[in-house]
Amino acid sequence: MEHRQLGRSGLKISEVTYGNWLTHGETVAEDNALACVRAALDAGVTTFDTADVYALGAAEELLGKAVAGIRRSSLEIATKVCLPTGDGPNDRGLSRKHIMESCHASLRRLGTDYVDLYQAHRFDEEVPLEETLVAFDDLVRQGKVLYLGVSEWTAPQIASALELADQLGLRSRIVANQPQYNMLWRVIEPEVLPLCRREGIGQFVFQPLAQGVLTGKYLPGEQPPSGSRATAGGRAPRFIGRVLGPELLTRVQGLRPLAEQAGLTMAQLAVAWTLNQEGVSSAIIGATRPEQVTENAAAAGVRLDAELLAAVDEVLGTLVDRDPSKTARLMDVDPAWQG
Repeated sequence: MEHRQLGRSGLKISEVTYGNWLTHGETVAEDNALACVRAALDAGVTTFDTADVYALGAAEELLGKAVAGIRRSSLEIATKVCLPTGDGPNDRGLSRKHIMESCHASLRRLGTDYVDLYQAHRFDEEVPLEETLVAFDDLVRQGKVLYLGVSEWTAPQIASALELADQLGLRSRIVANQPQYNMLWRVIEPEVLPLCRREGIGQFVFQPLAQGVLTGKYLPGEQPPSGSRATAGGRAPRFIGRVLGPELLTRVQGLRPLAEQAGLTMAQLAVAWTLNQEGVSSAIIGATRPEQVTENAAAAGVRLDAELLAAVDEVLGTLVDRDPSKTARLMDVDPAWQG
């Protein structure tokens, strides 16, 4: 497992991060979830990503249990705040009250005194940006958070936060952005990526496999395989249903010869593709079985040549989405989804 610096910060994270959205505390039994974390550790993964909203705290608790007893300084733990964690009016968003309370609750569930990376899970248009940034800065000063990040913010939102932090003379600065990014979903390329490259913000990307679509296991004209996320309980089938279609699935199958040419599985090709994009610091993988973790983590260190990257673009063609207006907003998040 290779490590990269997170943007221009001094923090080094593993090229592959293990994340537990839609798995821990929700669709995966505890024993299997713990086995997945062990497989990640065995593969050299040191960076783990979660959020307070994942399974309403159960994902953080399980991650804390899984890494208990491991030397804390050998791990990089990231979590998030913003999406709804309860029914109260202050149980969501980026107010000082919610940030402080959620951070303390996350630390208790994770069983740690600090998190390496604390991320604003969405932009909150109802809270003054100054209030949010000062609350985050206070957590850094208190030693409860080491680095700050955002997730699914637009380029103008990130730029505003950077400018305001400078005006306020804040000690902490955004060093990470966690967007959805994969071969099919490239909405950060026109605006977010160029800004982040200039400002030294590393991309900590999720869904490099497009919820399994890029593994090639969903075949055009056929029912999803038994045991896949499309047939599992919970929210995953609703998400996958948004992207499945005969034309897309046919194009995805066209990636198989490219993967074979590179000596990779399709999943490894998809993860390696994200890691070969300029500005990406780490790709976050999820899994329901330990062997998936082992397979996907093997994409770390793989370098793809320009000819293969061009061939991927040619295969996928116009199905690639680069519309920057599709970056998620807090107001657009389905309360039942909370992704």
